[in-house]
Amino acid sequence: MNITEEMLKKYSAGFNGDRANRAVRDAVMTCGLNKSCLNHDARRNTTHSFSLTLEQGSVTNQKASGRCWLFAAMNVMRARIIKKLNLKDFELSQNYMLFWDKLEKANWFFENILDTTEEPTGSRLLDFLLRDPVGDGGQWDMMANLVKKYGVVPKGAMPESAVSSATREMDRLLTELLRTDAVTLRKMAAEGKDRRALEAEKERMLGDVYRILVICLGEPPRTVDLEVRDKDNNFISDRGLTPQEFFKKYVDMDLSDYISLINAPTADKPFYHRFTVKMLGNVKEGAPVCYINLPIEALKAAAIAQMKDGEPVWFGCDVGPYSERETGTLDIDNYDYENNLGVKLNMTKAERLDYCQSMMTHAMVFEGVNLDDEGKPNRWRVENSWGEDAGKKGYYVMSDAWFDEYMYQVVVNKKYLTADELKVIDTPVIELTPWDPMGSLA
Repeated sequence: MNITEEMLKKYSAGFNGDRANRAVRDAVMTCGLNKSCLNHDARRNTTHSFSLTLEQGSVTNQKASGRCWLFAAMNVMRARIIKKLNLKDFELSQNYMLFWDKLEKANWFFENILDTTEEPTGSRLLDFLLRDPVGDGGQWDMMANLVKKYGVVPKGAMPESAVSSATREMDRLLTELLRTDAVTLRKMAAEGKDRRALEAEKERMLGDVYRILVICLGEPPRTVDLEVRDKDNNFISDRGLTPQEFFKKYVDMDLSDYISLINAPTADKPFYHRFTVKMLGNVKEGAPVCYINLPIEALKAAAIAQMKDGEPVWFGCDVGPYSERETGTLDIDNYDYENNLGVKLNMTKAERLDYCQSMMTHAMVFEGVNLDDEGKPNRWRVENSWGEDAGKKGYYVMSDAWFDEYMYQVVVNKKYLTADELKVIDTPVIELTPWDPMGSLA
């Protein structure tokens, strides 16, 4: 059926016949959609106080970059350093992690190209590999692989650059370079060159990537010095540490003990099973990205247990829907689209995943939770990495109902899992397609 003039007349008459439509139109066209649909009752009920609150250093700022997953991970780790050394504040270098992630992603891309040289152009797999080979996003397990290989360093050892704080230009250049190199490698393969020749050319190409990264981000240090004053004004100095030694001594975190729990209530992902995503990763020799799919209440229980022991929690969510930046709230009641626009947005969480409406888009850190008289959570304290101007001095409050709908992943120490959940760790892993929504990067 085509759109006809009769239909247009009917739609117009229906719109103009209701004064409320015209009032909403004027408000939206003047103020914008979300501001005009803001539910002020929800705003009045928002509070940034919590029964359980963890203390942290000053709020970080990823600026114009997609490094939230690295910022969130470094924020979890720095909490351990702040506590261990009795510091007021401390920050780890996110630029250092960005450098190694870009280099490893380039190698990951080249290896995938070499493994798919017979794949025709235009195929879904090749299109997927070429789409965003060196983007800023990532997953917890990808971060863990970087830290195990390269360690971490204080922010002063590799501070931010203009490019690390605004990565779009560098990413665009690197993406074009990698696609150009993919053409070369595939042509060499079509000409009958053997794998050894292709690997040698790939090594030369990686040298180009390394040079560009050093120009844009600086060269990562081989050794670092720790020089800080604690809250009691004692000077702490430890010099000549490798990044791996610094991580082991001051972060002191066994990353192998931390498990990614997801909530994906779709028919193809039964609860109490392990999943991985084909071709998702960065460090070629690193551990694969792996999740345990559990009911949403299991994610909450594990996160609360870890925070009760004084440790913040890395998590991944879909940050866009019903997010209000000014007050720093994540609440499904923030915007009343139904009454203002006359539409129902009633997909289930599973339907939003299946129909490409939602996926994990951002990583942050839980720094607290409010528990009611029965010990149930009703709101969550969130440390973001968008600077102090977003939310309440950089912190957000998440309603428990929003958690149910848009939370996809929490990472906790396995000691906080139940006996039944622990059993899943040793079960076979189910491999998902590269384009599955659970392969999205924060």
